[in-house]
Amino acid sequence: MNTALNLASVTLEYPDGDGTLKALDDVNVKLARGEFLSLVGPSGSGKSSLLAVAATLVRPTAGLVVIGGIDAGGLSEAERTSLRRDQIGIIFQQPNLLPSLTALEQLVIRDHLRGKPARAATRRAAELLDLVGLDPAAGKRPHQLSGGQRQRVNIARALMGDPAVLLVDEPTAALDHDRSEAIVRLLRHVTEEFGVATVMVTHDTGFVPLTDTVASMRDGRISALRPVSPSLA
Repeated sequence: MNTALNLASVTLEYPDGDGTLKALDDVNVKLARGEFLSLVGPSGSGKSSLLAVAATLVRPTAGLVVIGGIDAGGLSEAERTSLRRDQIGIIFQQPNLLPSLTALEQLVIRDHLRGKPARAATRRAAELLDLVGLDPAAGKRPHQLSGGQRQRVNIARALMGDPAVLLVDEPTAALDHDRSEAIVRLLRHVTEEFGVATVMVTHDTGFVPLTDTVASMRDGRISALRPVSPSLA
């Protein structure tokens, strides 16, 4: 198993008055490249905390976080930033695109920050926009794109660094059913095409059959982890 993401016995606690709040309680997740996990559960169950820890944005109180074979626990903040930039693609609920940049430029600037040559970055960006079905929109700015198109730019942008792990937070929250299904199917495709390990937080269990595995969270723990029937995939 070519493990891309490994969370082992992860606990996350926050100060809460005179005590502590346990946001994550002995969480274990191991994903191989090309595997798609959907994460479901009620609000406050720990889904966002799990994504934050997996993204190396938050250090866990205890446990192991390994991304692409690299143990994030002993890294400095600068090294964690570098790991996140090079190994993790993050797709937020809101695309957070820069209003002054075109769809193509949204992607190119990511590689510019990595110090990559502009010509290679532009070529790569064009290829990714074509892959997500947006080539004709490459010259458009965010206000000229639909919600589904903006999310496609968001997905393409997250893939610019060839990440090992893709972390996706409620990607369909602002979309209707047809556009939502198209986005989840696209995530299914890029997971397989690029061999990334994808974790998708979703409130819509109707799209769970498009993933490989579903994890249910409650009170900071994974209460169930099971394979998904591929009936809709």
